Amino acid sequence: MLTVDFTRFPLAAGDRVLDLGCGAGRHAFECYRRGAQVVALDQNAEEIREVAKWFAAMQEAGEAPAGATATAMEGDALNLPFPDASFDVVIISEVMEHIPDDKGVLAEMVRVLKPGGRIAITVPRYGPEKVCWTLSDAYHEVEGGHIRIYKADELLGKIREAGLKPYGTHHAHALHSPYWWLKCAFGVGRDGEDAALPVRAYHKLLVWDIMKKPLATRVAEQLLNPVVGKSFVAYATKPHLPKAEA
Repeated sequence: MLTVDFTRFPLAAGDRVLDLGCGAGRHAFECYRRGAQVVALDQNAEEIREVAKWFAAMQEAGEAPAGATATAMEGDALNLPFPDASFDVVIISEVMEHIPDDKGVLAEMVRVLKPGGRIAITVPRYGPEKVCWTLSDAYHEVEGGHIRIYKADELLGKIREAGLKPYGTHHAHALHSPYWWLKCAFGVGRDGEDAALPVRAYHKLLVWDIMKKPLATRVAEQLLNPVVGKSFVAYATKPHLPKAEA
């Protein structure tokens, strides 16, 4: 399930991509399939091991074109182990709401992004996220949990302050908002068979939707995304330096 829309965020074969806070690796895998040279970085060692296994399996299965590369590594988003201007593309999806120093993370992303490079940032959308916080303290009052809710203008302002130029936004995953509202209402810590019946039923619907991609739910989600899309997605570029500075 991708949050970044690659029709709005074009990726060229050979692009060097950093998936920052990659988690389970969904965007890193897609970039690898598209022929990029991918670095998937996260502070969670267990998730990085799993991402590395999937990269190896994809390579063995021939899922990535010739020239594509993929590396999974542990790292700190506030102290990236890369030289300046190392990447053509940076993706950070559903990460910044977890980090106290979000301006520091933005500064590091700008540092490692090449002039003219592109960046995609996704965060939980204000409205649906506010409902979750209202329904359940446990949803956000956990170690490593969400510490802020972004309004769109606030995030875009921080992106501009960091020296980036936003060029597009949209919302995604409207069908997932009701699932999280149900989770929060019935007990966010209850998973699997322990989850309440409405939560289990809706989860089955989401799995079916992800696997089958029926036209009806695709159309429904497109119509609902502007209203209750779970994620806010922003795209930006790093301006080229003026010739005198360069």
